[in-house]
Amino acid sequence: MKVKRKLKSAFVQSFSGITLSAITVIGLSHSALAVSGKVYLHSPEPDVQRQPQKLAQSSDTGSAERSQLLQQANALFNQGDLTGAEENLRKFIKKFPDDAFGRFQLGNVLFRQKKPDEAISSYQEAIRLQSKYALAYNAIGMVYASQSRWEDAMTEYKKALGINPNYGEALTNFALVLWQTNKKDEALSSLEKALNIFKAQNRAEKVNQVERLLKEIKTAEDPSVS
Repeated sequence: MKVKRKLKSAFVQSFSGITLSAITVIGLSHSALAVSGKVYLHSPEPDVQRQPQKLAQSSDTGSAERSQLLQQANALFNQGDLTGAEENLRKFIKKFPDDAFGRFQLGNVLFRQKKPDEAISSYQEAIRLQSKYALAYNAIGMVYASQSRWEDAMTEYKKALGINPNYGEALTNFALVLWQTNKKDEALSSLEKALNIFKAQNRAEKVNQVERLLKEIKTAEDPSVS
């Protein structure tokens, strides 16, 4: 579509700079803008969705072993050792089988390794352990979106937003899927909601990103505007 092709590649961030330390707090760190008809995935931010992390931490408060294993996984990820990070997290899950956050983290690493089916299974396990895990629903939606499974992605984003209607990143991801399925007005409406949320949260970077995305889509829709 013309609109999709006109979106700028400047919005796209590669995986290369992503660290598990960021994933630990924010979920998945992908960028969220569409280029050449493909949806790139948006990263939830730490000051929006902290509850799942706190919830996971409370499952074994004060556990030095738990903290150490997560730190080790983070270090391995930072070194580019995804296999090591996965092995570490699987060890973590074996020791703490009821820790939803560990399952969520494993899903992030698996998705980073381009193992979408395994990632989804891990996210679903996190949800089984903690039903109100908005980040995990959003993450599943992101996996589906990466496979152009738009309807499935929409379903998961709706679940995330049902838990937290003010989840700005899920609103943005949802908007991109709406746009991919030719529901431009609804997509723009969802982006406007995300924009208002980011403004209320004083998140200038996200405000700027969504404003630029809105401008790109609106400009591309109007053939009279170059």
